Amino acid sequence: MKMTYFIVAIWVTSTIIISGCAVGDDDYYNSASLDVAPATNQSYREECGDCHMAYQPGLLPVRSWKQIMSNLDNHFDENAELELPLRQQLTDYLIRNAADHSDYKRSKAMIRSLSYNDIPLRISETRYFLRKHDELPARVVQHNPEVKSFSRCEVCHTQADKGSYNEHQIRIPGFGKWED
Repeated sequence: MKMTYFIVAIWVTSTIIISGCAVGDDDYYNSASLDVAPATNQSYREECGDCHMAYQPGLLPVRSWKQIMSNLDNHFDENAELELPLRQQLTDYLIRNAADHSDYKRSKAMIRSLSYNDIPLRISETRYFLRKHDELPARVVQHNPEVKSFSRCEVCHTQADKGSYNEHQIRIPGFGKWED
């Protein structure tokens, strides 16, 4: 009788493993494996996403979002001013969902990489980001006419808009899949 249970257990385990292997990357990396909470506020996605990717609030701490939203008249050399009610609504959304308040793994890693006094205004200037991208040569990003800048996450991270920055989903234009 024990041998029968053992054989059934092996069969069930094998079936699960084989089924898992048959699932493609897009199915495997579902919402349970997201790195940061997706940006879900429609006003934020529309207002900020009109000029650049609507970065997930969990990629920066509260202090950064406050600083960014208080200087929209000079937003990286652009005027991105918003009417006060909308600016306050978006600021509240960003603060509520900032890295300091997130349980997602990349948000936690981002916070751990910052000193208490750090107020990064660019995700690409944080120690966490720099460590994750240090192996990329300039020809792949800055000198790549299809990428141009590290600020364009969505160009290489194919699921960035959904909150997934998994290395298996990286496709660098002109270079293809990136392998460490």
